Amino acid sequence: MRVTRRSLVGAALAALPASLTLRALPAQAETFAGTYDPQAEAIGPGIWMVRGADAPIAFANGGAIANAAILDSEAGAILFDPGVSREHGAALARLAQAVTGKPVALVYVSHLHPDHAMGAAAFDPAIVHALPATRHELERDGEGFSDAMYRLLADWMKGTTLVLPQGDLSEGTTRFGGRSLRLFAMAGHSGGDLAVLDEASGTLLAGDLVFHDRAPSTPHADLAAWRASLERLEQIPHRQLLPGHGPIDSGGSDAAIAQTRDWLDWLDGTLHEAVASGLTMSEAGEIAIPKRFAGLAAARYELQRSVSHFYPTLEAQLLPRR
Repeated sequence: MRVTRRSLVGAALAALPASLTLRALPAQAETFAGTYDPQAEAIGPGIWMVRGADAPIAFANGGAIANAAILDSEAGAILFDPGVSREHGAALARLAQAVTGKPVALVYVSHLHPDHAMGAAAFDPAIVHALPATRHELERDGEGFSDAMYRLLADWMKGTTLVLPQGDLSEGTTRFGGRSLRLFAMAGHSGGDLAVLDEASGTLLAGDLVFHDRAPSTPHADLAAWRASLERLEQIPHRQLLPGHGPIDSGGSDAAIAQTRDWLDWLDGTLHEAVASGLTMSEAGEIAIPKRFAGLAAARYELQRSVSHFYPTLEAQLLPRR
C-alpha cells in the first residue's frame, strides 16, 4: 500500500478523541492564502539580489529566509539557490522572468539546507545542479528535511517534493549563455558548499559559508573546514559578496567574511570553555553574547542551536568517562 501524507493525516484525524470533532479543528488549510512576493534588487550588470528574511524559518515568513541571486544570460536566467518550497521556487522563477525577460534555464543549489534547496521542486531536475557532496547529503537527509518543513511551514510546502540536483559540478570556470562563472567547491558549513564568482559583475555568491549581520547556523558544520573555506574566499578577487543570509557586502571589504569568522572563533572557544567548566547545555545556551555581536540577527537562537549541535561531542571529548 502506498502511504501518502493525505493518508497519514486521515489516520491522525481518525485517532482523535470522539469529543474533538472536525468542527473544533483549526481551518488553516481551508483558509490559507499565503503567497511569496520576492523582490529583486539590481547589484551589477545582469545580476540581481533577492533578500531573505533575517529570521529563523517560521510559518510567518514561509521559510523564505535565504538570499538568492538571479543572473541574466543569452541562454536564459540563472538562479542561484531556489528557495524553500515549490511555490517559493516558482515565485523566484516568475521574478527571474520579469527582470531578465527569459525563463530560468539553470539552477544552482549551494548546499543541502532546505531554505536553499527545497525550492528545486519548481524546476525540471535536468537544469538543477550542485556539487556531488550536496547531492549525496540530500540523498541522505532530504526526506527528513521535507518532513520537518511540512510540520513547520504547513501549507507553504504544498506540492513540494524532494528534487535532487544533478550533483555534477566541479571547480573551475564555466560559461553559460555567454556568461562566465567561476565555480568553487568548498565545505565547512556543510559537506559541500558551492561558491560562484560572476566575472561580469565581480560578485561572489558565497552561500552559507558567509553570514552578514546574522548569526551563522551550524547544523552540519565542521568549524575547521569552514575557517579554511573563509580563507579561500578572501583570496578570490571580487567587488562585492552576497552572503547566504544578510545584506550584501559591497566594496570588496570582506567585512562579512571577517564577521562570520569572528563568530565561529568565539563560538568554538566559548563552547569548549563551557564544557570544561561543567555547564549544562541549558546554561551554555544562556551564556552572555559579546557586545560586538549585538547587531547580529538571531544570535541567541543560533547560539542555542549550536549548543545542541556541538555539546554532546565536546562533552565526550573533554569529559571522558573514567
